[in-house]
Amino acid sequence: MTKAELVNEISKNTGIEKVTALKAVEAFMDSVKASLISGDNVYLRGFGTFAIKKRAKKTARNITKNTTIVVPEHYIPSFKPTSEFVDKVKANVKK
Repeated sequence: MTKAELVNEISKNTGIEKVTALKAVEAFMDSVKASLISGDNVYLRGFGTFAIKKRAKKTARNITKNTTIVVPEHYIPSFKPTSEFVDKVKANVKK
């Protein structure tokens, strides 16, 4: 599902205009991004957690040049769904 499809679905289910739904979706994404950038996690009960994960410093290899490089410690955003959400997906996804 793309952002446009999500906006259409929200508009259809709530009866609000697409422009308003788009603003709401973008405001939600901006709020989550801003929270993660400031180092705070976002907890959505029944859905999941947007969190920051720390990646440790490591040595990696560039196989094309046959050299080693050091990847410094860094932080990445991640999403962890709730177990309830995972169970529903497992039970209902058709392959």
